[in-house]
Amino acid sequence: MNAARIVGIGLLVCGGLSLAYGGFTYTKSETDVDLGIVSFQVQERERVNLPIWFGVGLLVVGGGILVAVGRKA
Repeated sequence: MNAARIVGIGLLVCGGLSLAYGGFTYTKSETDVDLGIVSFQVQERERVNLPIWFGVGLLVVGGGILVAVGRKA
């Protein structure tokens, strides 16, 4: 399996996940108050929304790479 085929399959998987989940969340931790042995931390959950056109674009590009590699071989 060559590198182009692996990239194409990876793009297809990422595009499918992007369409299925619509984004991802991550937790950002910040130290709010630090008083010697006592410290308070604030954790914020943030969500990054991925637009539908992004997922469809990944699917199209990944499929195009696989078709191009298949025709060349």
